[in-house]
Amino acid sequence: MLDKNKVKLGIAPIAWTNDDMPDLGKENTFEQCVSEMALAGFTGSEIGNKYPKDVDTLKKALDLRGMQICNCWFSSFLITKPFEETEKEFIKQVDFLKAMGAKVIGVAEQGHSIQGLDKSVFDDKYIMNDEEWEKLCTGLNKLGKIAKDKGISLTYHHHMGTVVQTEEEVDRFMESTDPEYVSLLFDTGHFAYSGVDPLNIVKKYVKRIKHVHLKDIRPDVVKKVKEEHLSFLQGVRLGTFTIPGDGCIDFEPIFKVLEESGYEGYMLVEAEQDPAIANPLEYAIRARKYIAEKTGL
Repeated sequence: MLDKNKVKLGIAPIAWTNDDMPDLGKENTFEQCVSEMALAGFTGSEIGNKYPKDVDTLKKALDLRGMQICNCWFSSFLITKPFEETEKEFIKQVDFLKAMGAKVIGVAEQGHSIQGLDKSVFDDKYIMNDEEWEKLCTGLNKLGKIAKDKGISLTYHHHMGTVVQTEEEVDRFMESTDPEYVSLLFDTGHFAYSGVDPLNIVKKYVKRIKHVHLKDIRPDVVKKVKEEHLSFLQGVRLGTFTIPGDGCIDFEPIFKVLEESGYEGYMLVEAEQDPAIANPLEYAIRARKYIAEKTGL
């Protein structure tokens, strides 16, 4: 069983309102979202597009519900824009997270990303050259040092449709970055979606994992996305992702590896799907129950 004193549970607002496709869940308010997160038994949240930008306002709303911010998505453009542009926005986001009491920031490189484009997520993914790899990894080390100096850990979010998606790409990224400044945001769903066994990855890199995204996949939808050359977002609308225990991933051995390594930090349910089809509160309660059964948390 995982240690309740070391591991906390969160859930992402993307199940209530999708940042990439705002029509999904446009009717759901920020207040409803965080209230239902708390009602389902979660204490942590990442930041969604409807969240207040003011620290005091956001803190008050979360404090009322016994919630806290544990991380947020940050888009870097290290291979396509001057470093200083990403650095400036990164510092702003790190300062905001620090003010909110978070410990990590989740960075995903968006240079040449197709995750938001109408392109086949499997066929049209960009492959970096050596110079771009150097730019990415050097830039991440620099950003990681900036974050560390402010008491925040940079965790890198591998993601479908981006330049770090496959196992080979994750391996190269891990080998080419400094463990002192760059950690891994381990996302079960994105690994499974890309054809990688998440258990293999967690065994390999557990000592460098500082944030965990728990999401499951529906293999029939992934098959359709692949065969019909659909985009990442089309897949989301069709239900590629779901909560842990509702798809094909076996989470028990993954939880066991995290437990045995003494993992500390958040495990966060991030299972974006259409809230009109998958009621966010219902799915949040189901996810919380499943995690409790499998981990004791």
